[in-house]
Amino acid sequence: MRSKRLRVLVATSALLWCIASVTSAQEATAPKGLIESGKLTYGTAASFAPFEFTRDSKPTGFDIEFAAAIAAKMGLQPNIMNMEFKGLIPALQGKRVDIINSAMYINPQRAEQVDFIPYMRIGNEIVVQKGNPHKIKSRDDLCGLRVAVTLGAIEETYAREVAKNCLTAKKQEPQIITLPTAQDSALSLRQSRADALFDSTPGAVELVAQLPEVYEIAGQTFEANTQIGIAVRKGDADMKQAVEKAMQAVVKDGTYVSLLKKYNLPATGSLF
Repeated sequence: MRSKRLRVLVATSALLWCIASVTSAQEATAPKGLIESGKLTYGTAASFAPFEFTRDSKPTGFDIEFAAAIAAKMGLQPNIMNMEFKGLIPALQGKRVDIINSAMYINPQRAEQVDFIPYMRIGNEIVVQKGNPHKIKSRDDLCGLRVAVTLGAIEETYAREVAKNCLTAKKQEPQIITLPTAQDSALSLRQSRADALFDSTPGAVELVAQLPEVYEIAGQTFEANTQIGIAVRKGDADMKQAVEKAMQAVVKDGTYVSLLKKYNLPATGSLF
């Protein structure tokens, strides 16, 4: 009887090992048509802390570590292509990168060009100089002022919506200053070339935490249910499925939550 039980236990253990092996193999399966064999090549604009930025000349941040974990589940090495944000979708469409991993806000215009795998929910903030010299309390107070945004980012869309609202209210439009990176926007505000800037809630909190004597957040969080996601080429079902499966594995093993904590991102932003 004991021998029979032992055989059952051995057989059960073997079955569990096989299941685990299959699961592991599924997680490590690389999608077809990679730009470079053995690597997950992705485009990012490493100028958007805490998601992607450079430290000691190396890309770092939540997205950088998140992508490394996703690539590992596919059995691939991450291959980072750092570029201006406005060039990300053209690079994906031109097959110079496999995916976009750059805290890209999901909106209808972009969804017409790429397919998204959402992974986080975040809001947006108005950042002003310390002391809020223009007494800005909301986006309604930006008429006639200068607003800095990252060229091609969702914040530019929000700024142009403000401009339309100002015209509707028969007020002067804000001057929208489009710049290559979020750091450029912050510098323009610091140097008084802009009166305010739009940034994600995590990005704004990071900026104020680093330079509390220079910046502060004005008013309330807006567009608080915006989602960000990894982008793949339109209709590329194989890549999308592979990224989704790897992402689910990264969430399951606790890496996602650990990264949220590491980069001081709110747990309420999780989509999982």
